[in-house]
Amino acid sequence: GITQQIGATYFPAENIRERTKELKAEAKLKVPGLLVIDTPGHESFANLRSRGSNLFDIAILVVDIMHGLEPQTIESLNLLRRRNTEFIVALNKVDRLFGWKTSKNAPIRKAMERQSVDVVKEFKWRLTEVITQFKEQGLNTELYYKNREMGETFSIVPTSATSGEGIPDLLLLLIQWAQKTMVEKLTYVDNVQCTVLEVKVIEGHGTTIDVVLVNGVLHEGDQIVVCGSQGPIVTSIRSLLTPQPLKEIRVKGTYMHHREVKAAQCIKITAQGLEHAVAGTALHVIGPGEDVEEAKKTAMEDLKSVMSRIDKSGEGVYVQASTLGSLEALLEFLKSPDVQIPIRGIGIGPVHKKDIMKAGAMLERRIEYATVLAFDVKVTTEAPP
Repeated sequence: GITQQIGATYFPAENIRERTKELKAEAKLKVPGLLVIDTPGHESFANLRSRGSNLFDIAILVVDIMHGLEPQTIESLNLLRRRNTEFIVALNKVDRLFGWKTSKNAPIRKAMERQSVDVVKEFKWRLTEVITQFKEQGLNTELYYKNREMGETFSIVPTSATSGEGIPDLLLLLIQWAQKTMVEKLTYVDNVQCTVLEVKVIEGHGTTIDVVLVNGVLHEGDQIVVCGSQGPIVTSIRSLLTPQPLKEIRVKGTYMHHREVKAAQCIKITAQGLEHAVAGTALHVIGPGEDVEEAKKTAMEDLKSVMSRIDKSGEGVYVQASTLGSLEALLEFLKSPDVQIPIRGIGIGPVHKKDIMKAGAMLERRIEYATVLAFDVKVTTEAPP
């Protein structure tokens, strides 16, 4: 399926130590943990992935060992290259190899020792296929424990997301590579850098926003400005909630309450007036003496750039999406040479009666454009069928 929103999971340092102890690594952890951001993998959502890629220091490019480099994998690869982003290849689904014997959460070499000659033979064949495909893209790759040219040759870590083989290797390699090559990037700074991932109604909390805090500190009571579909939203943080360690923020569960949260972390923020907040835009904190009006203008810049793509002729379809990133991706798709459908209006969030009415205005001009193209959003009961 398609991942529509960007998600995030925090791995504390103590958990990484526990998960990697079998590898007997000498490396000391100099970071408090890893914040793993999960971005969409489907080729139609490059813009959402681009927005997500601004948040990270190093990437994991997931390749299915059974299928090799697919079109969306190559698209992700090209995006990483354009942005000069370091990455590690997770050669996933090794558990799908015929006859694979599961070694839950084991380092990959230990897991391979349990496999039959036939399984090892198939693994080597499929690995060679993937390495060849990367060469066709102009990149050298090698199994991480054989890679002596880190930086010039990209590392491949065989993994199973289902049974956990290779995950200890992947976690350790991420930490070691980041600490070795990204000392300046990993240095904490006080300036708040924060992005809204998703807007959700949570029972007992009302409308909340999930955010990734890349730098700085957020406090209860901080005055913030968020981009809204109906104008900038100025509000104060009522509470800061984080999922339990190792839990994905998109998955329902109990939350930990904090008076302040320091980067990097994924946080659920509760505050008044967030109903029209736009996912995929920056969150701004109003510091002492800062101009609120200036912050409001800055907050709306992302949305203005998308609004400028609407067809000025007044003819076209109405497009509604759940996030700014997925809206951008849909607009790019509709304007591509193979599609070329004009866009008359856009919206973010649920489809309401007023959206249907706006689209219906085209009935008298171009009936084929009297349409709402909605992606990953609910249609409210008040909206006519």
